[in-house]
Amino acid sequence: MDAILMKIYEYYIGQDRDMLLRAYDFAKDAHRNQKRASGEPYFIHPCAVAEILVELGLDAETIVAALLHDVIEDTSATEEDVRREFGENVLTLVSGVTKLDRFVFKSQEEEEAENFRKIFIAMAKDIRVIIIKLADRLHNMRSLNYLSPERQQKMAKETLDIYAPIAGRLGISQIKCELEDLCLKYLDPAAFEYLVENIHQKLEERNRFVDFVVEELNSILTESNIRGEVFGRPKHFYSIYKKMKDKDKTLDQIYDLTAVRVIVGTVDECYEVLGKIHKRWKPVPGRIKDYIATPKPNMYQSLHTTVLTNFGQPFEIQIRTEEMHRTAEYGIAAHWKYKENRTEETSLDARMAWIREIMELQGGFRDSKEFMDTVKEELYSDELLVFTPHSKVISLPVGATPVDFAYAIHSEVGNHCTGAKVNGKIVPLNSPLELGDVVEIITSPGSKGPSRDWLKFIKSPSARAKIKSFYKKETKEENIRVGRAQLEEAAKKKGYLLSDILTDESFKKISEKLSFDTQEEMFAAIGYGAVSVNQVFFKLVDYFRKDAPQPLEVRPFKEKNLKGTVTVRGMTGLLVSFAGCCSPVPGDDIVGFITRGRGVVVHRADCPNMKNVEPERLQPAEWTVNEGETRFKAAIVVYAEEQGAALSAVSQSIADMKLSLTSINGRYDKNNYAIVEVTVSLPSRQAIEVLIEKIKAHPKITDVHRMSN
Repeated sequence: MDAILMKIYEYYIGQDRDMLLRAYDFAKDAHRNQKRASGEPYFIHPCAVAEILVELGLDAETIVAALLHDVIEDTSATEEDVRREFGENVLTLVSGVTKLDRFVFKSQEEEEAENFRKIFIAMAKDIRVIIIKLADRLHNMRSLNYLSPERQQKMAKETLDIYAPIAGRLGISQIKCELEDLCLKYLDPAAFEYLVENIHQKLEERNRFVDFVVEELNSILTESNIRGEVFGRPKHFYSIYKKMKDKDKTLDQIYDLTAVRVIVGTVDECYEVLGKIHKRWKPVPGRIKDYIATPKPNMYQSLHTTVLTNFGQPFEIQIRTEEMHRTAEYGIAAHWKYKENRTEETSLDARMAWIREIMELQGGFRDSKEFMDTVKEELYSDELLVFTPHSKVISLPVGATPVDFAYAIHSEVGNHCTGAKVNGKIVPLNSPLELGDVVEIITSPGSKGPSRDWLKFIKSPSARAKIKSFYKKETKEENIRVGRAQLEEAAKKKGYLLSDILTDESFKKISEKLSFDTQEEMFAAIGYGAVSVNQVFFKLVDYFRKDAPQPLEVRPFKEKNLKGTVTVRGMTGLLVSFAGCCSPVPGDDIVGFITRGRGVVVHRADCPNMKNVEPERLQPAEWTVNEGETRFKAAIVVYAEEQGAALSAVSQSIADMKLSLTSINGRYDKNNYAIVEVTVSLPSRQAIEVLIEKIKAHPKITDVHRMSN
């Protein structure tokens, strides 16, 4: 108790010191007749919690709340007493911690889950609540030996499941590491004792080697004229225990029991020292990690490398600046501890962002249990770092897909996602991302929302929660109505009646491909954008043609804003449009076809549909637009040994030429050859020819040519 008084006088002045001394006396009086399980005065506990927070550098209000954190719950003091004596802010902090404590040690799973949810509600309102709670839990774990074995096990498991991961996510490594070691002591006491005894012996043997490494690193700094500090740090027991368990290794096979840290002044010096270390010692492949360029989600930054000495003994070196070292040790608490070094709030905001995002989603969960499971997944998932096209780092779970990435950017980006490029190439939305990938999301304002199929492959808990939340807000009836209308309109434009092409037989075939149980489900999927209307329509037309082969009337596709791009000799004042069957583009030989009531439709001169028409209805035509001024649609057909090869060749070639893919449809012919039909938006015939040659260059492509219906 005297220790906290000494720290109050050492670290605080003026009104802050006066408020802290009043809080000390208030809490001491409130707890005067209470004892802990150890038999010691209860007041020892709030003093110890406050002392932990003083060491972390928290502000006076937080230390006051730490001294008072049990008075409302365990004494006769009321909320009004705390508000009157110390103000509304302190009451908010004390009430936040008190409400959490009311649920500790409940046996029912749902009540434990509710406690977990309350932690995050409190964190979202004021992050200092959870920092007080972490300090409270740390001191309780330090004195856990006075409780029964059952309560020891329960409290240690809860701490390892909830509090240690939260401390890690907030970057407070001091608390995280000690909590994990204390949990190990009670959850696997035999392993803990083994590690304590054997690691102590190994560290004694290793000290001389570490001293040698430190001396060598100091010489590197001296030769480079860099001011810095070098020291060794034993790794905490739980991290070694986990490495042994996860990698199935014995203690003798764990070489990096000690990490050597190099603290320098600037980021440039970090990289300079790394280069000179690698010049002196050989780095271990795959063990170089740059957390400066790509910080961890908790804002941790450092360079890590494992090198081999001339004796073949590996050891890990961490290189960072003084500011990075403070952040690594104190995490979010550095926001208060080193105020003088901060110029903006971005670091705090970045650490708070994931908490706020989870709280925004909490209304979409069925109950507290589902909320707890989602947050635990978020806390425990291994990280995968990828980039936006503007080099912003996005952290995702391992195995994440472009859909996870889209929702990590923003809910609306995810809801309107229609495609993705990874490292400049179009990829399927279920493609697993890899470390360092540059991901670009293709969105469409017309998309009505995510596909339910995405739930089968996404890895991010927050993405899953956002998709489920979306479906809760949308009405199925409206989606069915919109989807049906879109499909009817698509059929009408191409000269079909939906009732003709959508039969029981054709729906059965399409449901096998797209996994629909009912026509209403298919309409709804079109309505909210899970599948495109063309994706369904072209499959229906394909089945219709096979089942009822007959000549089809040519229905021209009217291109917008293309009036005046061609001249039809002898024709003035007539509507001019472009045929969808052959998709003419600048450079093609063209001819005008005079329709009955629809003006002039421009076809390619070699269009098969023009072979048997009345000659008097054909008129010479020529292009008057300069190539590249307007974009046109052209269709090509690709034949390949397998569909995957065709899709890969098409997407890669289109991406390389920076063209826009309008539609794509694939099938197999009777000889089991893959046929992929692609429509692309491009400026000229020359671009089509280049695209065809690029696709042909792929080894598994057998043929590519322009397509005419």
